[in-house]
Amino acid sequence: MQKEERQQFIIEELRAYNKVKSIELSEKLKVSEDTIRRDLKELAEKGQLKKVHGGAMSSSFSSFHNSLDNIYAHSSKVKIVRKALSLIEDNMVIIIDGGTTNLELAKILPLDLKATVFTNTLQVALVLCEHPEIDVCMLGGKLHKGSKLAIGLDVVNYLSEMHADICFMGTSGIHTTIGITENDREEAITKRAMIARSSRVVSLAISEKLGKIQPFKVDSIDKVHILVTEFAPNHHSLEAFRNAGIKIL
Repeated sequence: MQKEERQQFIIEELRAYNKVKSIELSEKLKVSEDTIRRDLKELAEKGQLKKVHGGAMSSSFSSFHNSLDNIYAHSSKVKIVRKALSLIEDNMVIIIDGGTTNLELAKILPLDLKATVFTNTLQVALVLCEHPEIDVCMLGGKLHKGSKLAIGLDVVNYLSEMHADICFMGTSGIHTTIGITENDREEAITKRAMIARSSRVVSLAISEKLGKIQPFKVDSIDKVHILVTEFAPNHHSLEAFRNAGIKIL
């Protein structure tokens, strides 16, 4: 099959399914994944699709992502989530909290990941709709319009009936003495419930959040099992967290 025929086939698959995986295209077209990646790159450069990790999605799906491109400290957050990705395995039950770092995590999850994800974040839920093997469960409740988060009693009640393998916690402040803190009381209560229902809690925090204290306490520092920052694990700024018994990535 010639390149033009392959690329036309890819476009037709996108029109039918909105997303494609490189490995499946390779099998269907009987060519290498490297050939498929080159085809996807060319089609992306022409604006005919949007490349994502492990495949591509239709251009109509990309408008949501494009509206989120202007993210503060984006490069640092990408470093963080690439490290955090190593903590995720197939068939996990995962909680993904709010925040732009957690949103970046959702965006790089492999297309073939099989998992159940609970989230109270509209933006994360929309991103995960593009993943065919992920069951997405919205934690509904009062909507905090600024952060597009569901918070409050309804979310807490929902969480009381479930258990997660791992929780990726958005962080406004993390301090070795005071613990995890937030600037909104209902959001702090919601995060506390997420922690209580998770076997492992992972704090994804850019370095400027370290040592910061917000008005409302979420939980004590010992509830955090793993801290992921853009720094190397042996960075001097992380020593106090290591001494508190937290694993550093």
